[in-house]
Amino acid sequence: MKRILSSLTDGRGFDITLVAVPLAFLFLLSGLPLLYNVLMSFQEVDMFSMGQLARPFVGFRNYVDLFSQPETFGILLNTAIFVLASIAGQFVLGFGLALFFGTQFPGASWLRGLFLVSWVMPGLVVGAIWNWILSGDYGVLNFLLTATGITDGNIYWRSDPSYSLWAVILANIWLGTSFNMILLSVGLSSIPRDLYEASELDGANVFQRFWTITLPMMRSTIGAVVALGLIFTLQQFDLFAAITDGGPNNSSNVAQYWAWDLSFRQYDFAKGATVSVIMIVFVMFASLVYVRSTRHEVRG
Repeated sequence: MKRILSSLTDGRGFDITLVAVPLAFLFLLSGLPLLYNVLMSFQEVDMFSMGQLARPFVGFRNYVDLFSQPETFGILLNTAIFVLASIAGQFVLGFGLALFFGTQFPGASWLRGLFLVSWVMPGLVVGAIWNWILSGDYGVLNFLLTATGITDGNIYWRSDPSYSLWAVILANIWLGTSFNMILLSVGLSSIPRDLYEASELDGANVFQRFWTITLPMMRSTIGAVVALGLIFTLQQFDLFAAITDGGPNNSSNVAQYWAWDLSFRQYDFAKGATVSVIMIVFVMFASLVYVRSTRHEVRG
């Protein structure tokens, strides 16, 4: 015991301790719940066996039953649409804003700070704001659409199955655009200005410089932004709870909200865990993409 304490005080064991403590923290608070979730997806779980580890093992029956339900593929399709549309909208708007603020016009820093308001807001607050914007009878969006003649009448964004999912997508794009803008702005600032000056002397126009310099030099940053966007979008829960509650008739239901609904409304914990495991696989894939995208930046 004395040798262990002396190794900590003289610095030989300090590095090991510095790494071991956060790793133990992550394992206890993140690793164990994930492993427990995976275990539940292969067991028969009910309200009376939640506090037990030794439960009847059912193999892949929960997975088979899940994909046998008629609503499963519709919800998975909603999840794919939600993720792809959100990431695309956030990336395009965020990239456009990053290029816009990169011109360094007077007041750019102050105006960029205003865009960060959406990112620091809690999801439920954002959902409450968009509830007001998307209201069918007195919403701001409907007022603008009818005033400009784009639509003849009100659109009931939250209760119409044709629009309910897109209502949440609009709110999520607004929520995540500023995050994309900041990361892409950092990537743009790392590109040497000499490259643009040399290409301009060679006669390259704005679009040629964008395609031959900006995009190739931003490849790792773009990969990281897309991967993080996928992870954050798959974690999005608050907007669905605040805006549509997954309805009507599952038209805006997605995997992350369905997992909660199965577990804590229908008390089908095994199937809720099964949906969560499927999502974990996609998040791990996105994490691998993120690590590969940032690898050469770490190498320097």
